Amino acid sequence: MALVFLVFLPLFSALFVGFFGKRLNLFASHIFSCLLIIIPFFISIYFLNLSLSGNYNLIVPLFNWINSGDLVSEWSLRLDMLTSVMLVVVTSVSSLVHIYSIGYMSHDPHQTRFFSYLSFFTFSMLILVTSNNFLQLFFGWEGVGLASYLLIGFWYKKESANSAAMKAFVVNRVGDFGFLIGIAILFISTRSLDFDTIFSMKEQLLASSFILFGYEFNTLNAACFFLFMGAMGKSAQLFLHTWLPDAMEGPTPVSALIHAATMVTAGIFLVARCSPLFELSPSVLSFITIIGASTAFFAATVALVQNDIKRIVAYSTCSQLGFMFVALGSGAYQIAIFHLFTHAFFKALLFLGSGSVIHAVSDEQDIRKMGGLYKLIPTTWIVMLIGTLGLTGAPLMSGYYSKDGIIEAAFVSTTQGHTYAFYLLVFSALLTSFYSWRLIFLTFHGKINISKDIFSKIHESPKVMIFPLFILAFFTIFSGAYFVDYFMSHDYQFLWEDAIYLSQNNNVIEAIHYVPKWVKYSPLLMMLTGLVTSFFFYILFPSIPKYLANTFNSLYKFLLNKWYFDELYEFLFVSNIKKLGAFLFNFGDKKIIDGFGPDGVSSRVLYFAKQIGRLQTGYIYHYAFAMLFGLTVFISYFFLKG
Repeated sequence: MALVFLVFLPLFSALFVGFFGKRLNLFASHIFSCLLIIIPFFISIYFLNLSLSGNYNLIVPLFNWINSGDLVSEWSLRLDMLTSVMLVVVTSVSSLVHIYSIGYMSHDPHQTRFFSYLSFFTFSMLILVTSNNFLQLFFGWEGVGLASYLLIGFWYKKESANSAAMKAFVVNRVGDFGFLIGIAILFISTRSLDFDTIFSMKEQLLASSFILFGYEFNTLNAACFFLFMGAMGKSAQLFLHTWLPDAMEGPTPVSALIHAATMVTAGIFLVARCSPLFELSPSVLSFITIIGASTAFFAATVALVQNDIKRIVAYSTCSQLGFMFVALGSGAYQIAIFHLFTHAFFKALLFLGSGSVIHAVSDEQDIRKMGGLYKLIPTTWIVMLIGTLGLTGAPLMSGYYSKDGIIEAAFVSTTQGHTYAFYLLVFSALLTSFYSWRLIFLTFHGKINISKDIFSKIHESPKVMIFPLFILAFFTIFSGAYFVDYFMSHDYQFLWEDAIYLSQNNNVIEAIHYVPKWVKYSPLLMMLTGLVTSFFFYILFPSIPKYLANTFNSLYKFLLNKWYFDELYEFLFVSNIKKLGAFLFNFGDKKIIDGFGPDGVSSRVLYFAKQIGRLQTGYIYHYAFAMLFGLTVFISYFFLKG
């Protein structure tokens, strides 16, 4: 029963606040909305404690959902170690975002609608992580997509917000199309959508194949590839990543919710949940590894030259998701979930901290127009420092344990492409440290570049915004050290046995404890190198970055324009689709459909009706003349015939 309350209380909050929020006192609406998210958080803590105390698994059937031929689907809630971790991540970050939004959105006239959207987003994510079959998972998957569209485009009067929301929706539909194909392949092959049923038939799927367009495809490999395609879209991996930075057009709490703990981590959860399938598909695992490493490197290079404080953190998210996928591809599923867990806290801290900075400097987001803020907003400065230490993997911080674990897993993995991934991740760790400290130095240190009007208005954020930052800072500092053994120790492997499947040949978790010292210390070395280099560039000799940008102008523009992915997609797809749409509209719709329809047959019928209507004059002598004329013609016909 507690699990049911955990999942459906946010839905009740979304409906009640959405429909009746304006009738309530605004304060009461805030309290009600936050309370119905905080209660699920404490319930999720209870379930996590049960899972950590032993191998605790639970399936709660609710009702029969669909029963049509072979398609039989029951709506039930699944609880295991993987679900428990995700529940804590989703409810904790969502609770803090709700509280933070009370202060951040205090001047917005549509607060009730905003809180309703936030609650619906949380509900959709909870449906996703507690699903017991692919159809239920897809329901939550699309619910998250819908909610993200509403939240990104919340300020719908801004053209950029509308465009960003539409872009996120369309790009995710590309990935979701692949996800649907993967689900269809599994259903056709197993006649079921239930996780346990499909996973129990994994050997059968591996041994079967199908022919399409004259080519033979292995069923398991094809299903895993298309499932990962869905994960690529939702988790913004290379080629389907373009929507993520533009999502910054939404309010900052939305950015924290989407980029930290919920939507973007859905792809990680999907692959981890389907580990019984992916473990038997080494070719797809290799593909995941290469895509993840490439994404980590790509996003890190772009973040180097960004000047919008939220976009820097957004590209950081994209890069860290690449780290997680490398862990998944390497067979270290628990470590991927561990980094998802720690990343949620320090990344939410960085986003909400960035929101505090933006709030302080009158909505300015360009870090080049800030500087010297550590004296003016010291609390925000401290929490941003903690978040940066977590992101860069400073010793004893949460990111130190999970990020290092991923790099070590890439080193010991037997997956093809793991060497490529290892070296690329090490270099990406260097870039991560550099652009993260660049953000700190340009924002809080160095020369003050703030206008006099803004400078006089700078103030620390209200307590309702600062409180969530302290909580996230606490988790950023202590969550890694406290939970590391549960995720990375071989002694606790039994906790994950029913949640994550590992083949007999998968010894990654055990092998990471025996890597060479140079591998173990390489992330720390990269972190320190990035810190020192950034300090050298932006504190000691601030003229060097401008000199390098001018000297290597082509490379600078290449990175500033995000490797020209948007321009490439505009040339290859968007412009051609627009041309096709214009052709179909002008020729197909206007000339054919309208030409033969409203402007053709319909107009002709109307014309003839009007002409015939002229004969109906209403005068008796006209009708008498017509009758006489007709009778004359009739008699004349028979007379002439005879």
